[in-house]
Amino acid sequence: MKETRMKDIRTRAVHVVNEPLPGGSRPLSVPLVQSSAFAFDSAAELAEAMAGPDGAYVYSRRGNPTVRALEHTLAGLEGGASAIAFASGMGAISGVLLALLRPGDQVVAQRCLYGGTYAALTDLAERYGVEVTYIDGDGADGFEAVAGPRARLLLLETIANPTGRVPDLPGLLAAARRRNVVSAVDNSLASPVLCRPLELGADIVLHSTTKYLAGHSDVLGGAAVFADDALRRRVWPRTVELGACADPFAAWLTLRGIPTLPLRMREHCANAGLLAARLAAHRAVTAVHWPWLASHPSYATARAVLSGGGGLLSFDLAGGRPAGRAFVEAVRVARLALSLGGVETLVTHPATTSHRELDGPALAAAGIGAGLVRMSVGIEDPEDLWRDVEQALSVVLLG
Repeated sequence: MKETRMKDIRTRAVHVVNEPLPGGSRPLSVPLVQSSAFAFDSAAELAEAMAGPDGAYVYSRRGNPTVRALEHTLAGLEGGASAIAFASGMGAISGVLLALLRPGDQVVAQRCLYGGTYAALTDLAERYGVEVTYIDGDGADGFEAVAGPRARLLLLETIANPTGRVPDLPGLLAAARRRNVVSAVDNSLASPVLCRPLELGADIVLHSTTKYLAGHSDVLGGAAVFADDALRRRVWPRTVELGACADPFAAWLTLRGIPTLPLRMREHCANAGLLAARLAAHRAVTAVHWPWLASHPSYATARAVLSGGGGLLSFDLAGGRPAGRAFVEAVRVARLALSLGGVETLVTHPATTSHRELDGPALAAAGIGAGLVRMSVGIEDPEDLWRDVEQALSVVLLG
């Protein structure tokens, strides 16, 4: 097959990586190879296949044709050298953390992190003696001020969940590189459509492929994409030991969703922008957190780093926790559910769900108020969404 250099993300998303069949033709859809093990004619060939991550397929915990197609596709979308697919986003985060850190090492992380990531870092600190240092600001000066001689990893999110904060990725990643610190960026909320952190200097990009990449709320998955394949080879043995590998069917479902990713992200961003602007003018709302909203503290950085504002927004209600709970129970088009990134609109109350691991001071430090509502904006008609939001806000005001 003649190879064509594909620069635009829309073209790369449609043309997922697919190996030719033995006869020379190539299926348009990646085949699902739902096999746990693979047979050999030679004991020597089997032994050789066990030597590393790129040999012949032996056992699907170590590698699988459908999973590898997803890994190659994700590496292409992010502009990376290689990738590892995981069973979940937390599997990807845990695999990278455990592979790269030892007792006494330091992790520097931004304060506004997904609650599961915060819990994993807390566990590393308490059980394994890893020093975890959080930076409150979005600039490189915060990292420079706290990174010590044992700093080994800088952990960031392209768009912080759920506050929408966007760090100065070029500045922070350059600072980490100057100190020879590995940098990892969770790009789940932006997707490679809105930002490709490897192009800005990151070493690793993390994804919950459950979210926008798969996009249909029907699969669990995660991934780590590496700028340098040598780093993947450091991480891969740990992932095999953990058993956090992607299932072939989950990989196949994710590959099925990727071709429409750019189209979906366009609608997610447009709908979120409309809702953010209208929410900001509503008397029941005290603040709206969407990075492309001019009032957002990360607005200038987000405009420079992102090609769209994203599909996730959050907003604070004047009535605090009772108001937040009343709102999420009053919506009818949107659904009360924990995840994000699917085609349908979902709402949740982070203080009691996704970030329940954080105590009061930690919630406050992360910018998560008692009345904050997170909304993963779907691709429904925007006016239908606004009418639903407006009636739910009316319930809050009456409450």
